[in-house]
Amino acid sequence: MTRPQTVTIVTIVALLFAGLASWGVYDYLQKEGQKTKAAEAQATVVAAADIPIGTKLDLPHLKIAMIPKASVQGGGFNDPKLLMGRVVIRHLSPGDVVTEQKLMPKEGTPMAGVMTYIIPQGHRAVTVGVNEVAGVAGFVAPNNRVDVVLTTPIPRAATSENISKIILQNVTVLATGQITEQKEGKPVVVPTVTLDLTPEDSEKLILAASKGSLQLLLRSIIDTQPVDSKGATITKVLSGSGTTTALAEAPVAAPVAKVKATPAKSAKPRRAARPKSVVAAPAVQAPAPAPRSSHSVTFIDGGVRTTKEFVLQ
Repeated sequence: MTRPQTVTIVTIVALLFAGLASWGVYDYLQKEGQKTKAAEAQATVVAAADIPIGTKLDLPHLKIAMIPKASVQGGGFNDPKLLMGRVVIRHLSPGDVVTEQKLMPKEGTPMAGVMTYIIPQGHRAVTVGVNEVAGVAGFVAPNNRVDVVLTTPIPRAATSENISKIILQNVTVLATGQITEQKEGKPVVVPTVTLDLTPEDSEKLILAASKGSLQLLLRSIIDTQPVDSKGATITKVLSGSGTTTALAEAPVAAPVAKVKATPAKSAKPRRAARPKSVVAAPAVQAPAPAPRSSHSVTFIDGGVRTTKEFVLQ
């Protein structure tokens, strides 16, 4: 191979490597440029504090935060004034991005129809009346889970005995009264509780409320297992405490026969009863009398001697 040919081949190879290197640098710069654009911050409206469901937004609830464009969710806002008067339908924590999906539609009126956005699909919200005791003294709060106990007379029972039975278990509380969020962690006594139920359980609860009294049992946040409850009657309660045994061992007074008093009648002469024919019983030989001891005494009167015999009884 001549020298000119060698120079030509080396030049071509050098140009090839230079092209590959140039393409690599260009690709690297393009990727870095994309990363830089993605890292560019964008002004986005976020929650300034905890915002409960149903809150009507105002300026103190919101703030502007610089968030990378790649992290900005669709439907976000860059001006807090655009959100004035809008109602939140999802709980927002500090720093959460406020999006259109977390707000009530614009055509909705403030605080109207918030519950319809909370109910899970296929479920129903059922409200029942409770008192302070049945509502666990106000410590039942939204998102708690409860069991529902019904106390009612036993159907078709010979006696008018009542029974208490758990009819619903592990039910989610949607709201207490008109409150969908518990404020400042303090108990609030309310006259009603709204529960999240399936249509079948809704029918059970409505019927139970018309037949007896309801009581709520507050569950632990980690206790979700169902329990097999047989119900409680006063007979079972007393037998479990030993009262029935004590009652059974108590002395029972003997029944006293009642005698019917008859008014006194004036005495009248009774007629002589007619003699009735009596069948003579066979004669029974009487036993022989025992021999009696006796003593003889002789009396002498003027030469006359008299002897008498005395028998000892």
